[in-house]
Amino acid sequence: EGAWPARGGGKMASTAAGKQRIPKVAKVKNKAPAEVQITAEQLLREAKERELELLPPPPQQKITDVEELNDYKLRKRKTFEDNIRKNRTVISNWIKYAQWEESLKEIQRARSIYERALDVDYRNVTLWLKYAEMEMKNRQVNHARNIWDRAITTLPRVNQFWYKYTYMEEMLGNVAGSRQVFERWMEWQPEEQAWHSYINFELRYKEVDRARSIYERYILLKALAALVLVHPEVKNWIKYARFEEKHSYFAHARKVYERAVEFFGEEHMDEHLYVAFAKFEENQKEFERVRVIYKYALDRIPKQDAQNLFKNYTIFEKKFGDRRGIEDIIVSKRRFQYEEEVKANPHNYDAWFDYLRLVESDAGAESVREVYERAIANVPPLQEKRHWKRYIYLWINYALYEELEAKAKRTRQVYQACLELLPHKKFTFAKMWLLYAQFEIRQKNLPLARRALGTSIGKCPKNKLFKGYIELELQLREFDRCRKLYEKFLEFAPENCTSWIKFAELETILGDTDRARAIYELAIGQPRLDMPEVLWKSYIDFEMEQEEYERTRSLYRRLLQRTQHVKVWISLAQFELSAGQQERLPRCRQVYEEANRAMRSCEEKEERVMLLESWRSFEEEFGTEATKERIDKLMPEKIKKRRKLQAEDGSDAGWEEYYDYIFPEDTANQPNLKLLAMAKLWKKQQQESEAAAMDPDKDIDESQT
Repeated sequence: EGAWPARGGGKMASTAAGKQRIPKVAKVKNKAPAEVQITAEQLLREAKERELELLPPPPQQKITDVEELNDYKLRKRKTFEDNIRKNRTVISNWIKYAQWEESLKEIQRARSIYERALDVDYRNVTLWLKYAEMEMKNRQVNHARNIWDRAITTLPRVNQFWYKYTYMEEMLGNVAGSRQVFERWMEWQPEEQAWHSYINFELRYKEVDRARSIYERYILLKALAALVLVHPEVKNWIKYARFEEKHSYFAHARKVYERAVEFFGEEHMDEHLYVAFAKFEENQKEFERVRVIYKYALDRIPKQDAQNLFKNYTIFEKKFGDRRGIEDIIVSKRRFQYEEEVKANPHNYDAWFDYLRLVESDAGAESVREVYERAIANVPPLQEKRHWKRYIYLWINYALYEELEAKAKRTRQVYQACLELLPHKKFTFAKMWLLYAQFEIRQKNLPLARRALGTSIGKCPKNKLFKGYIELELQLREFDRCRKLYEKFLEFAPENCTSWIKFAELETILGDTDRARAIYELAIGQPRLDMPEVLWKSYIDFEMEQEEYERTRSLYRRLLQRTQHVKVWISLAQFELSAGQQERLPRCRQVYEEANRAMRSCEEKEERVMLLESWRSFEEEFGTEATKERIDKLMPEKIKKRRKLQAEDGSDAGWEEYYDYIFPEDTANQPNLKLLAMAKLWKKQQQESEAAAMDPDKDIDESQT
């Protein structure tokens, strides 16, 4: 009875022990990637860096007798065989095994290893190469031939086998054998370089006829499926022809070129073939043949595909032809292109410009004049100036060409025809009138120039015309005419301040200051001016140059009656400071005070700040402590404010912050300042009362104290 529980208990104990042996697999709760990722490369590098124990190299073993050598060979062979048995497809193990046997001069064993390896992978190129190199290295020529034969039979598309096989036969002096290998290779229709290697091989042994026959086969070999050449490329024909030319078979070379031209026909014409053909004939001094070839090709090859052909033809004509012939060809080609462009769009004036530039550089005057007449006949359809801006330059270039190349009479006719064509009631081109006047002056015909400019002012007055006419009379020193022109100019454009200033400057240069002053007075009295500030500044500078300080001061006061701009006040103060009188400082300070009073009602507070800063700079340089203290009290306080923004549709667009200035002497702002100060005081009292309510113990401690 005591045994049964023991047995049962033992069974339970063994079950418990078995259960304890099985490890529990922990469940991964967080399957997200770790923040720091470790790569396999990093693990390997760290393992290498932490390698503390360095194993010593194995001791060198010296073999002293034959038994030890055989034992060493046995162990080494067993190691190689084990490696091969583990993975037969690793060809490097086979090659190492064979090279080791070769190093022991065990050639038969090495052959056996290579043969076993070829049974495993006969497509491995390296294996065949190593096998053949071993036989050649050990002068086993027949064995090497056998291996090369097997290699090219098994893998005929590996060109390296053929190259090495033919090279070996040639090095052995077996020219016939090498030729036989080449013939076998050519049956497979290899790539281009293989054919050239065969040709070069024959040329090395002066077999020109054989090389020619190879070229013939190379070019005329046909595919079996269709009657299409294996290498129907132009360069192959050219190489064949150059081969014949190199060996002085010029008739054969010409025949090759002619056959190539006939073969490609007009459907597949290539400019490179004709360039090579022409250069061959050029070397043979057959210049007429060259010219015929180039013309034949240029007439049939599209222009965009014959750029190189045309370039070579040009070079040939420059070397052996006359100048006129080559230029005619160039011009005719480009003229054809431009003719197509202007026919497609007659109002493409840029194409006309290019066309005219070409014709001017080559053709005669009549041809150029004819093209100009055709170009100017394409008048813009709409009478809007933007459509005429490019067109008018055709007339300008036409007139300049006639003046420079032809006669002056035709130039005058061109200008007059252009001016009659322009619709002056709608718009005109001042440059055309001015160019015509300058032309007449160059012809020493001043009355016609003046008449042209006078007509232009009468028909279509423009600022540019007046300025050009006045500049002309100034160059001629006709000052009375200049005065009359300025009067007409100002009647036409009385708001042009630049004209008033130039007129007054002219009178100043002539020494008539009273007339200049009268002109300025007329100018500032105009109801509308384009740049009045420039005019007033010029008038003031004029009076200052004349040292008329009272007049200058009066001008400033008159200007201040029209505008209260801060720059005018600052300029007046600087004028008073630079007047050079004894009372300049009080006068300057008085101007600043007057400006400050005048600008209290100004809405632009930045301008008032600019004035006060200028005043402070003046006081810092010339003032006393009292005046400096006073200006410091006038300086405003800069505060930040917010205002509400509205979008264009009236909706709220948020708030923006901006800076405002509060001036101490501005009485209108004093109530606001007092209210702001009282609000700040009330807010401070509220904060103190809230703090006292939050901490009653502090009040008790303070009362006890």
